[in-house]
Amino acid sequence: MSGHAGTEPLIDTALTQFAELVGSVDDWQAQTPCEDWSVGELVDHVTGNTARFAAMARGEEVDWSAKSESGPDRVAAFDSAADELRDAWSEGTPAPVGMASGEYAVHTWDLATALGRSTSDLDPAVAESGLEFMRGNLTDDSRGEVFGPEKPAPQDADTYGTLAAFAGRSVT
Repeated sequence: MSGHAGTEPLIDTALTQFAELVGSVDDWQAQTPCEDWSVGELVDHVTGNTARFAAMARGEEVDWSAKSESGPDRVAAFDSAADELRDAWSEGTPAPVGMASGEYAVHTWDLATALGRSTSDLDPAVAESGLEFMRGNLTDDSRGEVFGPEKPAPQDADTYGTLAAFAGRSVT
């Protein structure tokens, strides 16, 4: 699905990478590195935020605290939200690239880790953009309940692992 006209290429890549992982899920109840979320709940969260990024691109008010549920077909729900974001992005004001890439990179790491997959084959530019945004905007005071305190990343961590550790994930 990559290469949609008018879509920020970095976000198009992030959406495509996440969609490929979502399509490979066989256990929606599996635990993720986000202690409170199963794989299904993580995908619901990202699907909801993808729809929120689309609303943001259309100039609409966004309630980031609203609970997200994708329904019985999470793969189709995410694909639909991703297409909605691509369309809105090409027709409206783009959502902040760094904010969106941070969302997708952290949760792509979460999902890949839950699925036992490496992130070494993913585009590092997505995680680099997300890490730059988060380092510039996520302070100890603004982490709240969403992100834990920064944890050390292993020396051999790729950019996704480094970003995940910055977001408070235990990266081994």
